[in-house]
Amino acid sequence: MTDFYQTGPITTIHSLDQDTSVQASRVPELRDALVEHAQQRPVSLILPCLYSELETEAMPRILDELSRVDFIKEIIIGLDRASEAQYRHALELFSVLPQRLHVLWNDGPRLRAIHGTLADRSLAPLKAGKGRNVWYCMGVQQGSGVGEVVALHDCDILTYQSDLLARLVYPLVHPDCNFVFAKGYYARYADSKLNGRVCRLLMSPLLRSLRQLLGASPVLDYLDSFRYALSGEFAMLASAVPDTRLPSDWGLEIGLLCDIYHRYSTNQICQVDIADRYDHKHQPLGDDSEGGLVKMVRDITRTLLKQISAEGAMVDDGILSALHSTYLRSANEMTRRFQCDAVCNGLDYDVAREHEALNLFASTILEAGRSFREDPGGEPDMPTWRCVRSAEPDIPARLLEAVHQDMAQFGKPDGKLSKIRAA
Repeated sequence: MTDFYQTGPITTIHSLDQDTSVQASRVPELRDALVEHAQQRPVSLILPCLYSELETEAMPRILDELSRVDFIKEIIIGLDRASEAQYRHALELFSVLPQRLHVLWNDGPRLRAIHGTLADRSLAPLKAGKGRNVWYCMGVQQGSGVGEVVALHDCDILTYQSDLLARLVYPLVHPDCNFVFAKGYYARYADSKLNGRVCRLLMSPLLRSLRQLLGASPVLDYLDSFRYALSGEFAMLASAVPDTRLPSDWGLEIGLLCDIYHRYSTNQICQVDIADRYDHKHQPLGDDSEGGLVKMVRDITRTLLKQISAEGAMVDDGILSALHSTYLRSANEMTRRFQCDAVCNGLDYDVAREHEALNLFASTILEAGRSFREDPGGEPDMPTWRCVRSAEPDIPARLLEAVHQDMAQFGKPDGKLSKIRAA
């Protein structure tokens, strides 16, 4: 995006050079500076993934890009839903990475045993999924202690380039910047159409509807200032990880943003334009509260209501009823804006499909609100790693050792993974 406008309480780091020739001339200089800064402030990269994502066209591209990155010290990969044979195959695929490598076999007996130990003390995440995967990867990072900056991105990015990662971590490794947390943003369009329906048709109209109904709210202003609050790409100082509190469901991104907001000043938080274009796998719309985008909308709405209630907002039946109609009005106006934006950029825009989505989102918001009213606490957030370490000080070290034992046992005897790479 070519603007330089600063809006809202957080800093926006733009990508100002759209001239490819200018970009090409500056990239080597910026890369050299990034590598130099990363020597003083090493970077660990967390990659949560399903085994099924290893079989997509996105993963070979990501691995090829990362194999040539020299500003990342350590890569921590959380692998979910993998059998022993699939874990072996994953280790073979990941062996192309030259960085220090940790591959968590979350379904393996060693990590399940550690999970059982934590569960016995009520210190384990209750629900399987991306949140739990990220949480255990953060535990390995705590045990490793290599990185001073911890970055994370998804493993289904079809348009992946290592510049995405470079842009994301640069504000945190540069000594002249004083940021604790960076959130990535980008334009979601591909195949001549706009994507990102949940962010476009849920987040913006929902946040603005809540502001209209509840009045001035610093946390709502903060959330609304993010251009892509639901992006899966973020980076933070490693010193922020032990006290990070995460939801275990699709509310992960919103919960993380709110957690950072409560612990740090907004002048320590930034968002970064990390890609000119971004595309990844697309969730189906779904037709109930247990699948597709509808499940995502439900979890996000509950997380958001939980957060604003913690700020003192009264979310009663009257507010929920008004929220349904206010959201619909705001979302319908948004579809008009997006239609104009698409038309003026030569993109296709299916108005009927957009309205189908927003009507389904509206009914899901109402259902999520009623569910929240019945059980305001909902599912508890995952415990912080500081809490875990206070009760079980050696868990991060045990977790790291279990990961290394799995890699040594199931990696090829003559392969790069037969010996754990030293820092």
